Amino acid sequence: MAIESPSAIDAPRVNGHAKTRTGAAGLDASRLKVSVTQSPKLIPSPETLKFGQTMTDHMLIASYDPEHGWSDPEIKPYGPLCLDPASSCFQYSTNIFEGMKAYVGPNGEVRLFRPDLNMARMRRSADRVALPPFDTDALLTLIQRLVALESRWIPNIQGYSLYLRPTVIGTRPSLGVTASDNALLYVICSPAGPYFKAGSAHQISLLANGEVVRSWPGGTGGYKLALNYAPTLKPQQLAELQGYNQVLWLLDDKITEAGAMNFFVVIKQDENNWNVITPPLDGTILPGVTRDSCISLSAAHPSRTILPHLPETLHLHTHERTLTMSDLRTWHEEGRLLEAFTVGTAVVVTGVGRIGFEGKDIVLPDHASGRGPIARALYERIVAIQEGKAEWEGWSVVCKSV
Repeated sequence: MAIESPSAIDAPRVNGHAKTRTGAAGLDASRLKVSVTQSPKLIPSPETLKFGQTMTDHMLIASYDPEHGWSDPEIKPYGPLCLDPASSCFQYSTNIFEGMKAYVGPNGEVRLFRPDLNMARMRRSADRVALPPFDTDALLTLIQRLVALESRWIPNIQGYSLYLRPTVIGTRPSLGVTASDNALLYVICSPAGPYFKAGSAHQISLLANGEVVRSWPGGTGGYKLALNYAPTLKPQQLAELQGYNQVLWLLDDKITEAGAMNFFVVIKQDENNWNVITPPLDGTILPGVTRDSCISLSAAHPSRTILPHLPETLHLHTHERTLTMSDLRTWHEEGRLLEAFTVGTAVVVTGVGRIGFEGKDIVLPDHASGRGPIARALYERIVAIQEGKAEWEGWSVVCKSV
């Protein structure tokens, strides 16, 4: 799988698990302590939800210190953290996180979507900023326990889910530019509906920006680090002031990502052969779980599966290759640029209506649903798999009943 591309700086492994410091205790799911809230919150109606603004009753937490290793993990009522002001997370941004979702299946069972990929990426991200390692299998078991406890918060409506935010922050309580040998791991949950506001939920606009660089060769764009996001916020504000939803990030003329999402285009060869293209994982691109899923499903049509609403006679050819704005303009002038779309955990798959570049718009073909035929097909199939209504290569994982 593309997301599992090897890294020269992966953490040491023993039987598939990351080693802790010598003599320190590893993260142990069997030692979980659970403290259930005595004041459960009222669950708001799904229609009122705004992404990431409503938190559930409980959170998972564990701490690490170099002498004892990982503490016994605990699920407890959601609340503030108490941190030393000199903690490295504040001073040097030693922070990583993941984005995952839990869904209600057709029989009421709780499901996660390809969580093994999130855990693998989280391990790589932690190692990239020299945070203490942890057993990702143990963390996944703990996440399942938390999700099982919070299952009443999962909206049972198509397109809705429970968003999960596993996070590790460095808590070394002293100044000095050095690796944090103290850490705090926590997981919080938030019921979520469509990421973009009504009217742009299925289609967005992008402003191509080559003046401010989001990531660069040898940098950290291929890791899910908090430090990658803050520098993008001001360009995002400026794009919104010009009437665009998100920034299309460039490195010279080369396209990298769109906002915090992976970017795809569909190019026509002929009536029965279309190319589905996304930039390669060259270190500047985050290896997204949804990205990998779109590549796999596109490559499977029509030989291994028929995607929704697409004819069997249509052959999709997937490519991970360099994309440039010059390419997009040429394909658009030739009438071969059929659609563009963005993908990510929060948005799943969203169509792109126009791309602003050097004072002009590249306007994509109009589609009644907002998503082009490939984006629509991928969105519907991925959501069906996430919700357990379709099976595909074990991607939808039923949470353990514990």
